[in-house]
Amino acid sequence: MVDGGIVKADKTEFTECFRTVWTTPYIAKLALAAGIGGLLFGYDTGVISGALLYIREDFEVVDKKTWMQETIVSMAVAGAIVGAGVGGWLNDRFGRKPSILLADVLFFIGAMVMAFAPAPWVIILGRIFVGFGVGMASMTAPLYISEASPARIRGSLVSMNALLITGGQFMSYLINLAFTKTPGTWRWMLGVAGLPAFIQFFLMLMLPESPRWLYKHNRVEEAEAILRKVYPEDEVGQEIENLKQSVENERAEEEFVGKDLTSKLKRAFGDRIFRRGLIAGITVQVAQQFVGINTVLYYSPTIVQFAGFASKSTAMALSLVTSGLNAVGSIVSMFFVDRYGRRRLMMISMVGLISCLVALTIVFSQASSHAPSISPLESRHFGTNSTCPAFQDAKDLGKWNCMSCVRSKCGFCAHAGNEYLPGACLADGKAIEGQCTGEHRIYFKNGCPSKFGFLAVVFLGLYIITYSPGMGSVPWIVNSEIYPLRYRGIGGGIAAVSNWSSNLLVSETFLTLTEALGSAGTFLLFAGFSSIGFIAIYFLVPETKGLSFEEVEKMLDKGFKPRLLKKKKNAKDVESNG
Repeated sequence: MVDGGIVKADKTEFTECFRTVWTTPYIAKLALAAGIGGLLFGYDTGVISGALLYIREDFEVVDKKTWMQETIVSMAVAGAIVGAGVGGWLNDRFGRKPSILLADVLFFIGAMVMAFAPAPWVIILGRIFVGFGVGMASMTAPLYISEASPARIRGSLVSMNALLITGGQFMSYLINLAFTKTPGTWRWMLGVAGLPAFIQFFLMLMLPESPRWLYKHNRVEEAEAILRKVYPEDEVGQEIENLKQSVENERAEEEFVGKDLTSKLKRAFGDRIFRRGLIAGITVQVAQQFVGINTVLYYSPTIVQFAGFASKSTAMALSLVTSGLNAVGSIVSMFFVDRYGRRRLMMISMVGLISCLVALTIVFSQASSHAPSISPLESRHFGTNSTCPAFQDAKDLGKWNCMSCVRSKCGFCAHAGNEYLPGACLADGKAIEGQCTGEHRIYFKNGCPSKFGFLAVVFLGLYIITYSPGMGSVPWIVNSEIYPLRYRGIGGGIAAVSNWSSNLLVSETFLTLTEALGSAGTFLLFAGFSSIGFIAIYFLVPETKGLSFEEVEKMLDKGFKPRLLKKKKNAKDVESNG
């Protein structure tokens, strides 16, 4: 049985999955109903990227304070950390079904709170509720699907749940784009999440509890009745026997390891194999976040605006491309991870990510140095009171360009005939912005007009393509294989918390970093982190492709050394023997 995360599935298994689902609609209903949790997970993590542009428009305090924008984005991640931790306990104590129902309630409450929020702090409260639901869904949906589906198609059904997460992110960008011209924009974007949560709640009421959970809690007849609906008559007897044996083995493990968390942790960290596996598991999870992926997913339209696309709808339309590539990459991963291996795929992915981040650094650096200059005449055209105070006080006016203006928290009003010609640097505010756009000019406040802007979008797309099949899904696969069976839940849980915590740190600091270092400096910093991640994966993470759990344990017990260190050791042995 699976404790969560991503389960591998090959092409043959997908074919068998479609055949089984077609002939047994009950399995399809069960997997689809639970899979809505993955869809909600993806939607609620992706929707904020576009909604934030319009929240800033409605609340001036959010527009003026970077930390407020970061908090609105990252509080869902903070809630997810708590939700994942509590979700594990709820799963064991009350069952998978009640946990999914509670996640739906939290999703729905969070969506409604955000949709009717009268102030930014209420949006933050709603994001925390949604985060609780996201964390619980990330733990519970794969677990429920894996325990309630036939063993021969379990991997493909759980992989489909992972695909629904990226599908939910793609759907969030589509819905964001659909509501750009609707009154209430961001309220609709955030409130729509309540609908699938509402649907899943009532679908789950009609579905049973996980047969494994029922059997473990001595509700044997209920468990066997569910298995008879899932398996053909000639297979059900064997599956009941397998379930019985599996639960008995789990109880024996609990007696050995201990039932309370303290005893489990003490025994786990006393095991050398577990410690080595945990180092590898945490390494790939932290590296996954410090390549900066969630800055792209959470702030994608904002980054596109940094590249010089002032229109919010244009920024979201271009962001839709990156989200679509993420979903495609998830599909590609399913077909290549067993062919090329986990370690190799991650390292190839890392090389591509570092290259794209360096390219983005160069693009944003060139965009900054070639930004249109500021014309004092153009600025005075709108009146002294409308001119940016920092520009008025500056002694080196000749060195000012659009980027200097934007970094001073002012707005750049482009030249009426050609946005690349010198323009005006104006104090930021809705009234002054209205003066600029009233003359059919484009107003820039997050980025500057740039002939390099399209290159930034191209490299963002390439960044996603190189991330998704490698560092996107493989770290979760590694964490499902790297731990001794009796400690898999503990190891996976600790590694998941390291992932969410790294996610929180990165998403909470991205905009602050862009203000302090500029877009080019921030992407260069992520390139540096990615380089460290590449080195750490090379030296600390072994290949688990094609190995049984027992073989992985033997490898970790012996100690993993990369080929480079093995060559050095062999050379020393030759010298000493010579």
